[in-house]
Amino acid sequence: MRKFITKSTKKAGLPPGTLIHIGDKKVDQTKISIIDYDDARLNEKEVRTIEECFPFKDQPTVTWINIDGLHDVEVIEKIGKYFDIHPLILEDILHTGQRSKIEDLEQHVYIVTQMLSLDEDSGEIQEEQLSIILGPNFVISFQEKAGDVFDPVRERIRTGKVRIRKSKADYLTYSLLDTVVDNYFLILDKLAERIEVLEEEMFNHPSSETLRTIHNLKRQIISLRRTISPLREVISRIEREEFALIHESTSMFYKDVYDHIFQIIETVDTLRDLVTGLFDTYLTNASNKMNEIMKVLTIIATIFIPLTFIAGIYGMNFKYIPELEWRWGYFLVLFVMLIVFAGMIVYFRRKKWL
Repeated sequence: MRKFITKSTKKAGLPPGTLIHIGDKKVDQTKISIIDYDDARLNEKEVRTIEECFPFKDQPTVTWINIDGLHDVEVIEKIGKYFDIHPLILEDILHTGQRSKIEDLEQHVYIVTQMLSLDEDSGEIQEEQLSIILGPNFVISFQEKAGDVFDPVRERIRTGKVRIRKSKADYLTYSLLDTVVDNYFLILDKLAERIEVLEEEMFNHPSSETLRTIHNLKRQIISLRRTISPLREVISRIEREEFALIHESTSMFYKDVYDHIFQIIETVDTLRDLVTGLFDTYLTNASNKMNEIMKVLTIIATIFIPLTFIAGIYGMNFKYIPELEWRWGYFLVLFVMLIVFAGMIVYFRRKKWL
């Protein structure tokens, strides 16, 4: 949080619409790829300059322009000018960490959300801002780094004879969002597996490391819900409102995405409850273990109280203690102490304290 606030101060005092990248530089060089298609043909390529994208603006085909890397402000500014994208939208694209939202600008529809991935080594959930500009016949996607979850969409476009090749740009936008949401399920499956492992560890060999893992997992799940929840409102707006660039035939598909998001949020809540239950179980087990230790120590102390009393009586150096000069006095005291010890053990067992 502190890191995010520190970077946000770069904009302090600047006028609205000032283009400045706020976030980490995740790639060395901006990568631009184009997929242009219709029902009959497909043209896929990578370009070196943003100017090579400009001829596709007025093509009758559907064009998907994907930009990996947001640190090159000049590239974002040029594409914004040529495709008539509002400066405030460009500002949001460059300001990573945005909350999921949708803006209808008549000529364009702007959607921003978070694309998630799970780092297998660290177990951390990685967030990446995904911005999508929907135009009449084009879709421009902005990502912070190379590598995404859109390979199934690309493969469907390459295959041909599928709905996406026969549909307009609004269906491509739906496909991208649907793929992002479907990837959330994969992350939830991984988290559910980690919870199962923690449950087994909890009842076998819990340790302080287990508690740290539970706390970290709970933090991730809370962050995941905070990231996903706003996207539900984005999809809901597409269902409720009329967007000029989203046809009625396509808006029906967004209902399926909304159902998926609702299911994901319910699953996240369930996982959060499970993790909270694990945390409570750990504390309960730790408390029970401490109680058992205190119980044993209390019983030991209770047993030695009368023994210590007897030993204290005969440890006094008074001259006229009768048993001090008796030949069998020492053994008698030991015998009495043994009887007291045995009697207390029997009593504790009858009370089921042992």
